[in-house]
Amino acid sequence: MKNYSAILLLVLLSSCSSIRKHNEQRASCIPPEQLKEDVDYAYSKLQQMHPQLYWYIPKQELDYKFDSLKQTITEPLTPLQFYFKFQPVIASIREGHLSLRIPRKKFTKQEIKKLEHTKGLFSRFEYYIDDDHMYIVQNKDAIEDIKPGTEIVKIDNIAVSDYIKKYRSLISSDGYNTTFHSYFLKDLFFNFYTAENGLSNTATIETLYKGEKHTYTLTRESKSETDLDKDKEMKKRTQEKKVNDYVAASNSYNRSFKFLDKDSSIAYLQVKSFSRDYSDKFYKETFAKIKNAKSPYLIIDVRNNYGGSLHEINNLYSYLTDKPFTLIKPSQVTSKTTPLRTNYFRKSTPLEYAFKSIAYPSYFFAQAFSTYKKDGKTFYKMKVDKPTKPNKEAFNGKVFVLINGGSFSASSIITAKLKSDKRATLIGEETGGANDGTVAGFYSYQQLPNSQIKFPIGLLLVQPNIDFQDSKKGVTPDIVIKESMQDIIDKKDPQLDWIKNEINLEKEKSSQ
Repeated sequence: MKNYSAILLLVLLSSCSSIRKHNEQRASCIPPEQLKEDVDYAYSKLQQMHPQLYWYIPKQELDYKFDSLKQTITEPLTPLQFYFKFQPVIASIREGHLSLRIPRKKFTKQEIKKLEHTKGLFSRFEYYIDDDHMYIVQNKDAIEDIKPGTEIVKIDNIAVSDYIKKYRSLISSDGYNTTFHSYFLKDLFFNFYTAENGLSNTATIETLYKGEKHTYTLTRESKSETDLDKDKEMKKRTQEKKVNDYVAASNSYNRSFKFLDKDSSIAYLQVKSFSRDYSDKFYKETFAKIKNAKSPYLIIDVRNNYGGSLHEINNLYSYLTDKPFTLIKPSQVTSKTTPLRTNYFRKSTPLEYAFKSIAYPSYFFAQAFSTYKKDGKTFYKMKVDKPTKPNKEAFNGKVFVLINGGSFSASSIITAKLKSDKRATLIGEETGGANDGTVAGFYSYQQLPNSQIKFPIGLLLVQPNIDFQDSKKGVTPDIVIKESMQDIIDKKDPQLDWIKNEINLEKEKSSQ
């Protein structure tokens, strides 16, 4: 027992020391020559491992951007300052999955526990971004009675529009799509903000509502015992929470299903993330309900779904077709050794490291023989690029799919496939992910040697099995309907309403 306590103490001390060193390094200034080495290192790794680096930007133009960046580095910078200079160049590659990781401050377990006992400063609002303006569309706790539709003009005397312009340059979608930016930026804005300004206990915001200006002071409040009990309850994993993929942070489900009318003729399936966890069970139960109800219409909602598992979307597609299909084309990699660059031991605890060490030979040989050559190119073997049979419970009725700029990655893969196969009618706005695929799959987690900024690089070229349009944009809807800020505030859904109205018209015609 004494030995166990001593080991535990050493682990805790080591963890604290590691956090302290990280934060000290984050605050230190790095000489220009070392920062330029990091730029060269990053570009070298991209050229080695990224299978479609010059998809949206010519090599000559990207070379110029990297060289120009180095010329602007003339004085020592902190890792955070360096990040804000370097990330816009990475974003210019126009690969939405490709991004430097912002160098954030690390917190000890005690600091994290203290934060968990307080309410967020900015996270208690929901936001909407339009051009260079940020609006509050939901005030969850009725803080200061701030009305939905209120614009935040300044935070601690700094114009929000300045922040938006700065942070927008850090974000890219796949290709020349523009709908993605506002969705992703509203979700990431305060990640950037707190990395730059720290976690404060108070903030002064200047607002504008119906022509009137107001100033409010936001305060980080302590949670009540009721709040803490509610947090504990939300973290409990019931079977329902597992199957519907419950997210405690937002108190919502990633997957949900219901019928929209009394006669169960309209089935509505919403997927906010293709996380894969318990998804096989969810879809099996969901499509059994649809079949039992004999529903002629199915609405699939993948708005604000940033993507996830290829296995899950392949499984979902099997419920939507009556014939064998192949979801994606063979996935290209840069070389046969690429699958071995995936940082097998990343984020392993000492115990996990021990088990992984035992299993490593099996992993090594599996990855070493996971590629094949064809037409002078190297491809990675995947189940989802092979023919898949339709599920016995497959839905044969009419399918509508709701999409928007927040539909990214795997959401774009499956919607591009559905549209190409003419299996669904797409309603909403252009997806944030590209129609012709993306580079992701799995990653090599690089770290720049001097700034120590993390730089994950996607290794697989993942493309839907369709005839490519080469539009360099997202999946376009069959029916374009945009959602306004007022729609969100009023909890109206013009995109879903269009589908319901269309179905009602079809029902009326068929009954005549």
